[in-house]
Amino acid sequence: MNAIPTPTLSRRLALQSLSGGFGYLAFSALSTMAAEGEKSPLAPKEPHFAPKAKRVIFLYMRGAPSHVDTFDHKPDLTAASGKTAPNRGTAKLLGSPWEFSQHGKSGQWISSLFPNVAKHADEMCIVNSMHTDIPNHPQATVQMHTGNFQFVRPSMGAWALYGLGTENQSLPGFVTLSPPAAVGGAQIYGSAFLPAIYQGTPIGREQQGRRFGANQNDSIANISNGGSLDQSLQRVQLDYIKSLNIEKLKRDVHQPEVEGVIESFELAYRMQDEVPKVLDISGESAETQKLYGIDRQATAQFGRQCLVARRMAEAGVRFIEVTHGNWDHHRNLRNALETNCVQIDLPIHGLLTDLKRRDLLKDTLVMWGGEFGRTPHSQGNDGRDHNSKGFSLWMAGGGAKGGLRHGSTDELGYQAVEGKVHVNDWHATILHLLGLDHERLTYRYAGRDFRLTNIAGRVVTELVG
Repeated sequence: MNAIPTPTLSRRLALQSLSGGFGYLAFSALSTMAAEGEKSPLAPKEPHFAPKAKRVIFLYMRGAPSHVDTFDHKPDLTAASGKTAPNRGTAKLLGSPWEFSQHGKSGQWISSLFPNVAKHADEMCIVNSMHTDIPNHPQATVQMHTGNFQFVRPSMGAWALYGLGTENQSLPGFVTLSPPAAVGGAQIYGSAFLPAIYQGTPIGREQQGRRFGANQNDSIANISNGGSLDQSLQRVQLDYIKSLNIEKLKRDVHQPEVEGVIESFELAYRMQDEVPKVLDISGESAETQKLYGIDRQATAQFGRQCLVARRMAEAGVRFIEVTHGNWDHHRNLRNALETNCVQIDLPIHGLLTDLKRRDLLKDTLVMWGGEFGRTPHSQGNDGRDHNSKGFSLWMAGGGAKGGLRHGSTDELGYQAVEGKVHVNDWHATILHLLGLDHERLTYRYAGRDFRLTNIAGRVVTELVG
C-alpha cells in the first residue's frame, strides 16, 4: 500500500470537521500506515520465471463457435455432407457451407469467414484439439473461466492479477468488457476466495441486445463523485474512512473484507482520472479507427471494444476480456454465423495489426475462443448442436508459437484425437507464458492450497514459441 503523507493544517482541520473531533485517531492510524510502508496488493510482482507475455487480451465468443466452419478444416465432412451421421440416429452430416484455404507461409487452413484474421496466419497458434467436460453453456463457461464447473473458484484473470499484480496502479488490473449478464454471470470474472481486490471490473453489459460500444459513453458505474466534494475534500474523506478501517484491522488482526474495502476505495479514487482517459478513443487517428472498423456499422461495436482493449493493454492493465455473443447457432447457421464473423473479423485484424506496429504483440497474449464447439451433424436443417469433445481456439503473440496448427479432431470433427488439450491444460499454458508455474501459484483456503488448474493440467510445451 502506498505511504500517505502527513496531512497539512488545512487538511487536518477539514478532517476534524468530517470526523466530529476524532482527528487524532485518524492521524495516528495514517502515520502508522505510512511508517510501516505497506505495499499495495496490486503492485507488480516477480513471476516464477522469465515470462514471454506481460498481459492477456481474451476475445471470448460466448455461445460456442462452430470449429468445423471456422478453424478446423474437414474435407471428409464436406464429402459426406447429407449422409446419415454415424451413431447419431437419423441426424445428417452437414459439411461447412464455407470454403477453407491455406494462408501464410505456414499454410494454416482458415475458413473464408475470416479473410482479415487469415492475414495473421503466421502469428496464430491454432489449437484444434480442445475439449472440456460438460456440453452445457453455464457449466462450460464457468469451467473455461475458472477451471472448475462444480464449485465457485477464482477466474483466470483474478489468478493472473494475484500472481503478477498490475503495471498501472490507477487502473483496474483486470477488466472485462460486456461480460454476459446471465450465463456464468459475475462468477466468470470473480475472485471467489482470493482477496476481492483481484476480481475483474466490468464495463458495460451484454444484455437485451446491447453491448459495450453501443453507447460511446459506456464506462464504470459511479466513476464520477457527482460533484458533491471537490477532489481535495474527497481525499480527506477517504483518508478518514481508511483510518477507521485500519483501526478495525488492528483489532481484528485478519479481516479480508475490510482489506478489500480499503484497497477498492483507494483504487476507485485513482480511477476517476484515468478510466475516462483510457476509454476515450476520440484522440485516436481516423486511420486507426478505420483499421478497427469503427467507421462501419457492422463492425463499430466490436471495433471499439478491441481498440479500448489495446489502450488498456498499453496503459498497463494485466488482463482484459472482451465478450462477443451470441454464437449459439442451433438454427440459421448460414446467416447468423456469417453475421457474427463479419462483426469481429476486421476488428480482430485491426487489434493484431495495431499491437504489432506498436511493438506490443510480442508480449501481449491474444486469445480467441468459446466454451466448446458444435456438432458436425446438423440440428434441424440449418444448425449445429453443442459439442464438448472437440473444438478450436487460437492464440497469437505473447510467446505463443506462431504458424502452428496443434492437434486434431477425427475426420468428421466430433472429438479431439491427437494432441488433446483440456481446458486445465490451456490454463496451465497461459500461466506458463505469463511466467507463472500453475502448480506453485496457490492460495491457502479452507485448509488446503488451491490453484487455477485444481489437481490437473499440464503445460502444452508445443504451443510455446
